[in-house]
Amino acid sequence: MTKIIKEMLPPDVRVARDTQDLLIECCVEFINLISSESNEVCSREDKRTIAPEHVLKALRVLGFSEYIEEVYAAYEQHKMETMDSLKGGGKFSSGAEMTEEEALAEQQRMFAEARARMNGGAIASKQPDGDQNLDS
Repeated sequence: MTKIIKEMLPPDVRVARDTQDLLIECCVEFINLISSESNEVCSREDKRTIAPEHVLKALRVLGFSEYIEEVYAAYEQHKMETMDSLKGGGKFSSGAEMTEEEALAEQQRMFAEARARMNGGAIASKQPDGDQNLDS
């Protein structure tokens, strides 16, 4: 987030550390809000894994409809980049699809990595326990 702040402002403008901390905290809260609502949408549809469509619905429900087009465009770009990397011999290049359990475990692993990066800690190498569930 600090890098984004620096890139967005002219080089001669400085941002106080307190301001940076506040912006980061706002971003964390926004992500928590969207994640929580996405999980609710997912649960209402009796699904166990949050899909991009759940995030888009959450944005609409929370009154952030003006972001949906841009978020969808970013999602489409990510899909294309992911497909390109998979074609190039990436981790999942076998062509086999993941089971729902594998997808859930992968999602939990990625959330744990993101949390660790956000908190400045090391990424835990162990797989998440099966009883950890995002649908709580």
